[in-house]
Amino acid sequence: MKARYRYRCYPTPSHKLALAKLFGCVRVVWNDSLGFCISEYIGGKKKPKNAELQKQFITQAKKLEEREWLSEVSAVPLQQSLNDLEQAYQNFFNSCKGKRQGQKVKPPRFKKRKSKQSARFTKLGFSIKGEKVYLAKVGKLKVIWTRELPSEPSSVTIIKDSSDRYFLSFVVEVQPEVLPSSDSSVGIDIGISTFATLSNGQKIKAPKPLKKRIRKLKKLSKSLSRKTKGSKRHEFYRNRLAKLHAKLADTRTDFLHKLSTQLIRENQTIVLEDLNVSGMVRNRKLSRAISDLGWRTFRTFLEAKSEKYGRDFRVIDRWEPTSKTCSCCGFKIGKLDLSIREWICLNCGTSHDRDINAATNILVAGGLSETLNGRGGSIRLSQDSSTQRSVNPPEFKQLSIFDWLE
Repeated sequence: MKARYRYRCYPTPSHKLALAKLFGCVRVVWNDSLGFCISEYIGGKKKPKNAELQKQFITQAKKLEEREWLSEVSAVPLQQSLNDLEQAYQNFFNSCKGKRQGQKVKPPRFKKRKSKQSARFTKLGFSIKGEKVYLAKVGKLKVIWTRELPSEPSSVTIIKDSSDRYFLSFVVEVQPEVLPSSDSSVGIDIGISTFATLSNGQKIKAPKPLKKRIRKLKKLSKSLSRKTKGSKRHEFYRNRLAKLHAKLADTRTDFLHKLSTQLIRENQTIVLEDLNVSGMVRNRKLSRAISDLGWRTFRTFLEAKSEKYGRDFRVIDRWEPTSKTCSCCGFKIGKLDLSIREWICLNCGTSHDRDINAATNILVAGGLSETLNGRGGSIRLSQDSSTQRSVNPPEFKQLSIFDWLE
């Protein structure tokens, strides 16, 4: 399987100038080709093939007076830029035809100068020389090697983010590392006030970096909006705001990486609930809090690390009533408001913590569990994801709230 290894690099001023030219050329080739494809579509014609775009906007464009500076950079990242454009169009077409799962993919967009910049080199355009990395027509870059590469990289992408930080991202082939087998399994209930509640009763809180620095973010955003675009002060505050956003993202990603790694190492099977995150963030009252937690990123990390370390990752249906089902006897109550964090089962009288009860039911719905609280009969332990809970509770009738009050 392939993986990415990213390292921070520190180019010299001369390197930054060469990289600025490289990013500009990659951006121009992309935008020129995309503009041509859009004009062909408006004219009722089919999208030009990748080979035609490479010939017209790289080979022939270098001979034109207004594009002769394309020869000052390596041709490898220019070709890879058009390959990426071709892949972006293929993803868009497959999404429109229903051949691609997930959300609908939007068509490619024009690249901006102030957003994140990147350029990819294949084996012909880079080499690792000692502690430095050589990029064609750029030079040797100083890299902070935080860990060794497991194998020879097939490509490297030089990235400059909005806060003017530079990274080298290598694509390498890695072998799956199977961890020692574990007998423990865990169900995870994701929430806002508590990021994750485990079926063993443990509650994990998120750092919530945006919530802690929201006042500073508003202050910088307000200062930036008052500056004239193109001025030095506008660029100064734009850079400060970008650095703050980068710090927020790094704090969130670090927390999610550490938590997902811990869960993967300690448990053989991880069961998670399928959440409609894209739909939930449309709620204007909860969108900021949900975005600050990174639910989807957490699921992505668990999926990738489960595949890498030989763990079993399962996702249950999003319509499973995990919060309002008693984990002891299987009794379902009616509507449960979000403000209710604890409730008592009307059938067996067990007092439940809402989140712990939901996490336990998530584990059961995933086909794995143990006897719960010593009540409600036995739960069969199964390795088959299709196996559901085998509960043998005493017979009971569905009680209404009026029967209970009597």
